[in-house]
Amino acid sequence: MNTKYTNIIMLAVAALAAGNALAADPAAAKTRAQVQAELAEAQRTGDIIDAGTGQKLNQLQPGHYPAKAAAQGRTRAEVKAELAEARRTGDIVYVGTGKKMNELNPDLFPAKTVAPSRSRSEVNAELKEAQRTGNLIDGGTGQKLNELYPNSYPSKN
Repeated sequence: MNTKYTNIIMLAVAALAAGNALAADPAAAKTRAQVQAELAEAQRTGDIIDAGTGQKLNQLQPGHYPAKAAAQGRTRAEVKAELAEARRTGDIVYVGTGKKMNELNPDLFPAKTVAPSRSRSEVNAELKEAQRTGNLIDGGTGQKLNELYPNSYPSKN
């Protein structure tokens, strides 16, 4: 019976000590004035959560708080140009299918340009060079082989 209470007390003390250690972040320390200023700003803008609903006060009663500044979006001309480009290339989803028009009817739209790629021989040459110099990643450690085994590969010049 005594060991049971001792274990419970030790567990409670350890939990309290861990909580204090996690809460004592010196980088995030704020002065009393900073906290009061943040509270006043949150009260002014309604950024305080209502305990009953879990929503912010400015969401529950938007008329009582100043409106938040809208982020600068695109202009009407930019949106129209983007829509025209999507229509031209078929990048618009066809209703009911969930697929884009250029996927359903690829012959009606211009082909998408493919980025230039390397030939098979170029890739093989690059692989051989990486194997020779140890510039391959070890799957277990995530380090390059020439970092794990520096004596097995030529030194960097």
